[in-house]
Amino acid sequence: MTATQHPPTEHPKTASESGERRYATVNPFTGETEQEFDHTPTEEIDGIVGRAHAAYQEWRQRPVADRAAVVARAAKLMDERRDDLAALITTEMGKRRDEAIGELKLCSMILKYYADKGPGFLEPTSIQPMFGGGEAVVETRPVGVLLAIEPWNYPFYQVVRVAGPNLVLGNTVILKHAENVPQCAVAIERLFLDAGAPAGVFTNTFLRIADVEQVIADPRIQGVTLTGSERAGSAVGALAGKHLKKSVLELGGSDPFIVLDAEDLGATVKAATMGRMQNTGQACTASKRLIVTEELFEPFVEGLKQAFATFAPGDPADPSTSLAPLSSERAAQDLHAQIQDAIDKGATVVAGGTRPEHPGAFVEATILTDVTPEMRAYREELFGPAAVVYRVRDADEAVQLANDSDFGLGATVMSSDLDRARSVAERLEAGMVWINQPTGSSPELPFGGVKRSGYGRELSELAMFEFANRRLVRTVPVKKATKPAGG
Repeated sequence: MTATQHPPTEHPKTASESGERRYATVNPFTGETEQEFDHTPTEEIDGIVGRAHAAYQEWRQRPVADRAAVVARAAKLMDERRDDLAALITTEMGKRRDEAIGELKLCSMILKYYADKGPGFLEPTSIQPMFGGGEAVVETRPVGVLLAIEPWNYPFYQVVRVAGPNLVLGNTVILKHAENVPQCAVAIERLFLDAGAPAGVFTNTFLRIADVEQVIADPRIQGVTLTGSERAGSAVGALAGKHLKKSVLELGGSDPFIVLDAEDLGATVKAATMGRMQNTGQACTASKRLIVTEELFEPFVEGLKQAFATFAPGDPADPSTSLAPLSSERAAQDLHAQIQDAIDKGATVVAGGTRPEHPGAFVEATILTDVTPEMRAYREELFGPAAVVYRVRDADEAVQLANDSDFGLGATVMSSDLDRARSVAERLEAGMVWINQPTGSSPELPFGGVKRSGYGRELSELAMFEFANRRLVRTVPVKKATKPAGG
């Protein structure tokens, strides 16, 4: 792994985790604080964990079909409440209305997937013993109460991809959501309660950062999962290790988007634009580093410039808006500082590069070229509407540049020659590689990274086994007593 040449800034996705500010809805478009929530009192934490543990003792005994039915009802309620929930997402973190609707549709798909497929994933598997006869069976059992620490950028999706498989498995979940999406957190808890989950099966809290270790240290907590920054992941991973708790970490990403060739350059530019600009660029798997072979570099950059010129700031609740604000004023300031650092050190600004004259937490849709290793933009994740485009001679140089990163979450390879694309994909250090499409998400596809992008997998069948007791039951036949000779 290449060493980071500059200290990484705090990941905007979890900027709220750096302090003890109150949980609050601060509209990133208007800047207005619309609602505030008190922290969960420290003295109440023991009771919260106790109720989640007691709920686990009952929940785990329910037939898996009953647990799956609750998750299925939660999916149905999410569909019914979609408009209201989407409005919460837009208000709290600034996601465009149509993208908020899309997030909720994906959440419903995930819940339905685990309600339908989850019981089958839990079927025991048989192993043929090599000696002794009899049988061996591996069972998949729940382990207990989990702590889920989740970010704001996909406030329902990030939670659902933990809750769906684990509630079907029989675990219970305590949620510590990001401080800027408290109403989304409350709505998720209400969703599962209204779907029939007993109190304590899924519990929202407004934990202080200082109280997180108390929860992780509690012997009734059996695992912790976090999606967030490297800094947050390092801290939580260390605490989990200290207290011998299983952890899953999904951290930052600086995904390469490699363009080897293109029969339809317009379609390739469109894919790159979607991969970079979805959710205003606030996605771990966004296509942040666009790596283009030299014969296509100039026309690709020109096409990208034209595409980025269409993004104009506006109210994210307005269907006509093409560029939403970032999640907070701080996030906008942090991204702009990274861009300005690159400009000051000689990067070329193809588009954007500044903050528009518009109220709200906006940064212009920005394209940078000539970015070099001494610039922050070379090593750090740019969490917003800013793309860096690199020129390379050939596939070998593309792979070298793509792997010259501390991150290893997703990657994209674009080529009309599938054999060539697969050859490049095999050499990429990433947890997920997509060919001819930007990195995406679907319930049946495992999600996770390598290197400093974390460890463990969410979604797919694999998610059912991260916080599970894969218990072996070995049965050996009883040997009959040998009748004494001459008896």
